[in-house]
Amino acid sequence: MKIAVLVKRVPDTASVFQIDGDQKSVKTDGLKFVMSPYDEHAMELAIQLKEAGKADEVIVVSAGPDGAKDVMRTALAMGADSGLLVTGDGVESLSSRGVAQALAAALKDFGAELILAGKQAVDDDASQVAERVAELLEYAHASVVTRFELEGTTATVDREIEGGQYTLELPLPAVCTIQKGINTPRYPTLPNIMKAKKKPIADKNLADLGLSGDALNSGIAVENLSLPRQDRLNKIIEGDNEVRVKELVRMLKEDEKAL
Repeated sequence: MKIAVLVKRVPDTASVFQIDGDQKSVKTDGLKFVMSPYDEHAMELAIQLKEAGKADEVIVVSAGPDGAKDVMRTALAMGADSGLLVTGDGVESLSSRGVAQALAAALKDFGAELILAGKQAVDDDASQVAERVAELLEYAHASVVTRFELEGTTATVDREIEGGQYTLELPLPAVCTIQKGINTPRYPTLPNIMKAKKKPIADKNLADLGLSGDALNSGIAVENLSLPRQDRLNKIIEGDNEVRVKELVRMLKEDEKAL
């Protein structure tokens, strides 16, 4: 059985972010990029399945700039066999819809019976790429999985929901997005890091997949970006309840623009 793991290159959440001079993008100079933490749990699950003899091959798949290969090398050092990067002009500006279409096209002929991914990427928190891939490939899928068992061609999973969980049986091929807590991702050892440098990572451009950045463009235009205010405001509103409520509503509408 083949397993594909979708990973995303994201800025380390401990990084100090700055808005670029155009006020429409984030400065990337000096940012440290890592594998999205939820994807690490998906990667660990895939390696565990391979070690248990339930998978023959694990491939790590991503979409992004050439620098994404550094993150993919981490996955290869964890135990993946090879990588596939969808790259080229227009990839970095794709929305979740466009990324899903690119990844689905890249995976269409690979023949993965199981596709794993983190439940969300920590940069945009969109939580939709893997599910879109599943729909495009017409695979069964389950999100926010906290337990995963595989017997033959059936996966039994616990899907986290508010206040409880669903237990589902999914026929393969299937796509699952993984929640933290399902396992503890391993740290790549130095020998495996060295071996990962020799493992192949194939490149595919959008054109190779019969796609174009213009066709996948979301049509969303960013007008302005600003950093969230870091300081906390502490203001005591005086007066009786009616006066305080009116002043609070005014502050939320006029000062904070929250209503």
